[in-house]
Amino acid sequence: MNSSPPTLDSAFPTVERPHAPAKSVYVECIEEENRHKWIESEKAGYDLGEGCIHGWVRKHWHGYLRARWVEHLQGKCFWIELDRGDFGLLQHEFRDQKELLDTILDQLKSGKENLHVILWALESRTPTDPVLNILKALDVNSRRIAHRFDAR
Repeated sequence: MNSSPPTLDSAFPTVERPHAPAKSVYVECIEEENRHKWIESEKAGYDLGEGCIHGWVRKHWHGYLRARWVEHLQGKCFWIELDRGDFGLLQHEFRDQKELLDTILDQLKSGKENLHVILWALESRTPTDPVLNILKALDVNSRRIAHRFDAR
């Protein structure tokens, strides 16, 4: 089994490259997990081991992935595990609704789901049709990927 991280060349050898850095969600995630383990182990005074990493995954994986997905949609970073067709989508979609889009994205990045966003729209008396159109285009529920621990 090849353990080297995937590259843009191996993921999309025949497509035009995006004009943004290409990174792997999984490689960057390992760095986040190790940083968390180091900080928490320093606080505890001893190595907290693999359990600390599993704790980070339970608490932070979905939010971490969601934030990377938003970067991908915005065209800030090309995450090779995410849908190539989604890259930079928000650079040309919903430009006339930037404030609403930013508010929705902030909520999604913070871990909220579609229902939370819809409830926010109702409570704040924000017209729901544009909110639903944005949520439908983003299609957050089809953009989930498993963490490497979940793949076993």
